Amino acid sequence: MTVVRISDDALALACGADAVAAVFAAAGWTVERVSSWGMHWLEPLAEVNGIGWGPVTPDRVAEIIEGKADDLCIGPIAAHPFITGQQRLTFARAGKTRPLSLEDYAATGGWTGLNRARGMSPAEVIEQVIASGLRGRGGAGFPAGIKWRTVAGAPGEQKYVVCNADEGDSGTFADRMLMEGDPFQLIEGMAIAAYAVGAGQGYIYVRSEYPHAIAKLRKAIDLAAGHIAPFAIEVRVGAGAYVCGEETSLLNSIEGKRGEVRAKPPLPALKGLFGCPTVVNNVLTLAAIPHILHEDGASLYDNLGIARSKGTMPIQLAGNIRHGGLYETAFGITLNRLIYEVGGGTQSGRPVKAVQVGGPLGAYIPPSQFDLPFDYEAYAAANALIGHGGVVVFDDSADMGAQARFAMEFCAAESCGKCTPCRIGSTRGVELIDRIRAGGKAGADAVEALPQMHNARKTGRTRAEEIALLEDLCETMKDASLCALGGFTPYPVLSALKHWPEDFGA
Repeated sequence: MTVVRISDDALALACGADAVAAVFAAAGWTVERVSSWGMHWLEPLAEVNGIGWGPVTPDRVAEIIEGKADDLCIGPIAAHPFITGQQRLTFARAGKTRPLSLEDYAATGGWTGLNRARGMSPAEVIEQVIASGLRGRGGAGFPAGIKWRTVAGAPGEQKYVVCNADEGDSGTFADRMLMEGDPFQLIEGMAIAAYAVGAGQGYIYVRSEYPHAIAKLRKAIDLAAGHIAPFAIEVRVGAGAYVCGEETSLLNSIEGKRGEVRAKPPLPALKGLFGCPTVVNNVLTLAAIPHILHEDGASLYDNLGIARSKGTMPIQLAGNIRHGGLYETAFGITLNRLIYEVGGGTQSGRPVKAVQVGGPLGAYIPPSQFDLPFDYEAYAAANALIGHGGVVVFDDSADMGAQARFAMEFCAAESCGKCTPCRIGSTRGVELIDRIRAGGKAGADAVEALPQMHNARKTGRTRAEEIALLEDLCETMKDASLCALGGFTPYPVLSALKHWPEDFGA
């Protein structure tokens, strides 16, 4: 009996994996649905005895069965350069296990970290996480162990562990891949966190746009209930508001309130969900925990990466790139390597113009800075963000002035409205960019050329003065916004203005 392994994650399904699987099954082959390898440009990817074919369409299945379709054959998947160049820890099981198989999970080291943690004191577990150097993978980069220690030491009979799975950044999909492909790893990480801080209840907050992840998580939680008891986990589904990726907005949403930012202090670690001490960590942060709690896992993790950026980062390659997918590697890799050696350059074949790292609020990085190492502090020094590790590539046909305008427009649409710099500043930012791109003084002709501006008016300012005003507005938004939505929106705007002034009508 021949077994073919095909991913059942959302991207594979969108590319037609179900139809391919049905043809193999109709031919009498046994089909196993597994997690995704992360080689998205090859989906649907079919694996037979370790050999991969992709992208497969239903009409090519017969050729594969006959040992033909040489043009689709990529050889042993595990030996593919895209895979061998990686250092997979968080995604070590990717492509190899069935997502909802407790047997597969246990056979690949599952529950080892939780069992070892329960043989230690909670304080010892926290010290292991601190020693690993793990920082939050959701974007802020705050040391996870320090947050845990704060929650553990906070007074309160009830404490919570909340997983922020509200993955809303453009070009990011690692959270979805892990929830759909290896949900037990996330559950185990949450259970270890709960043991360490003394929490009895956990929540996974997932946006409604991830129906496959939601379904997988709920089934996995039911299957794993005996392993994590007395800790319990519930999935909460958000309505897709981008601002709910900010931890206090997320907590408000779980509580049934409007998703808007809370002023800090108090920090969620001291007064979070329902007013109780709460650990709020991203999917990738919690999924790294089981590995760290393995024997010598903390020291191994600390030895990877550079400077204060320790361990590995699942980097997501998207946009105009030939080999889009997930590439997990130690911190320190450059954009040059990621884009050209790993990603194969642009899909269009045109020169790369810019790369945006860190989602829609990340800076646009020009080719002259592609030697920048993937490191939190190095990116901060360059006025850029690593964020959730999404890398979106643009070729030389992109209009960076339009991209800057989109950043302000996005902020205006997604703002919770609580603070003035974000709510009003983003709207004024759109108008300013429109006037700058119209050129010179915003006179009658310029106003008529901008039908999207309902309240455009003559300002009497020169183009240089309008640019100075935009820069001043950006500084105000960075310094005075309550959360990162308004605070980071200036990054793409200012970087586009600095590196591509010609796209603003210069």
